[in-house]
Amino acid sequence: MMGMLTDAGATPVLGESRARVLNVLRAAGEPMPVQDVAQRAGLHLNTARFHLDALVDAGLAEREAESRTVPGRPRMVYRAAPSDAPAGQRSYRLLAEMLTSVVAGSLPDPSQAAVTAGEAWGRYLADRPAPSQRVDAAEGVRRLSAVLADVGFAPGEVRDPANPVMPLRHCPFLEVAAEHREVVCSLHLGLMRGVLGEVRAPLAADRLEPFVEPSLCLAHLRAADPRP
Repeated sequence: MMGMLTDAGATPVLGESRARVLNVLRAAGEPMPVQDVAQRAGLHLNTARFHLDALVDAGLAEREAESRTVPGRPRMVYRAAPSDAPAGQRSYRLLAEMLTSVVAGSLPDPSQAAVTAGEAWGRYLADRPAPSQRVDAAEGVRRLSAVLADVGFAPGEVRDPANPVMPLRHCPFLEVAAEHREVVCSLHLGLMRGVLGEVRAPLAADRLEPFVEPSLCLAHLRAADPRP
């Protein structure tokens, strides 16, 4: 049975990377373009944009077009929201439940649709290497782990390179996954596949073993030809 439909508390719990982005905005004291935020926070450009947009949605940051005195399309800049900004009740969990139920109930193959969507987001969030850079399996695991950590999965160490399994000790979509595991876990599997493909690692995400313990999922990887 579904629990609370509104998000608990007026202030959302932030992961390490998102909190770092918010601290960068607060320390700056003036609007910043996403490129500057990414550089100061030590994040990939798309990852920084992902966290900035989430902070805007949570009411912790504001987004506006940069004032320009020369012709050209203005950049979007971000600033921390005033600390006394009103914060109403959030219902993102309900929104996630509603959208996931649409996927699960209206598509002929919701699992495959979720994998495909996850792959697209994985490619978007990955830090693509230079054309001349060779990414080996260890570097592929490191890059995958970095993206998963930024999203909030708390990945652990891959201990056996011959049989690579990455432990994931936190599910940022836990409540929705409990109701729609087929969609949410497939989305997560696609996310990992998209990252590994984008960084041209000689690995692929083979399968996801969800909730082997209450706070542990296992991502099983396998050797694969890197994407050109």
